[in-house]
Amino acid sequence: MSFVLDGVGLTHANGFVALEGIALRAERGERIALIGPSGAGKTTLLSLLGTAVRPTAGSASVLDFGLFSGSTATIAQTAPSRALRARIGTVHQSPPIPGRQRVVTAVLAGRLGRWPAWKGLLSLIYPQDIAGAQAALARLDLADKCFERCDRLSGGQLQRVGIARVLYQQPDLMLADEPVSALDPALAQSTVRLLAADAEARGATLVASLHAVDLALANFPRIVGIKNGRIAFDRPAAKVDDALLHDLYASEGQDLPMLANATRFAPAANPNPAANDAASRAACC
Repeated sequence: MSFVLDGVGLTHANGFVALEGIALRAERGERIALIGPSGAGKTTLLSLLGTAVRPTAGSASVLDFGLFSGSTATIAQTAPSRALRARIGTVHQSPPIPGRQRVVTAVLAGRLGRWPAWKGLLSLIYPQDIAGAQAALARLDLADKCFERCDRLSGGQLQRVGIARVLYQQPDLMLADEPVSALDPALAQSTVRLLAADAEARGATLVASLHAVDLALANFPRIVGIKNGRIAFDRPAAKVDDALLHDLYASEGQDLPMLANATRFAPAANPNPAANDAASRAACC
């Protein structure tokens, strides 16, 4: 099991309820897209899965480590936290990368959780795996930017550097928060496909928050709709119809968010044959 959330809730100190009654689980190797209107709680849910925030209710386990339990959100296990976080890779909408840092250093930071401290410090002076960083960047057509300063990149290039860092990290759980928001439609499609293909090839779990509904349906076998901090639906992509989508986004009072000049794609297949068979049976019944 990749993660299990049972009745998870998160209420901020000011009383705002960000998440409530979240029950969600994923087998290893699943690809899940989170969709929903702005402010629905998608980013908060990803932060919780990435252990960046703690719930105030319910229980959760990630990659077989029990993280939280009870309404006081006590940490059940603290010793493996560094090792656990090294197995989780997060693609941020705005990558937290220092502007003066070189691209190669930003990419190699993906392995800092697995390297001994001395190697991480040495890599700041002389990058310890230039070939590995270049290989990850090449997958995103950025190999020529390897030694560029990050503050000289465009927003889209910097977003792809953040993706290259996670690809280099090779985590067991990949979390992506609007990973292609700064990219044009064609590049967004190819980049999401790359993330999905990488997860499938390594048997890693991928959970991504996506604004473009068609992009989610085209690349993810399982779609989870989030609205007002709750799960509105959790279905195979083949069973997500227009009525569900329009109800999910009704509060925005606008058309469904889609990629520019894009049409609705056929749902993606699940890389897990057993899960794919189950999804097919569900779609037919």
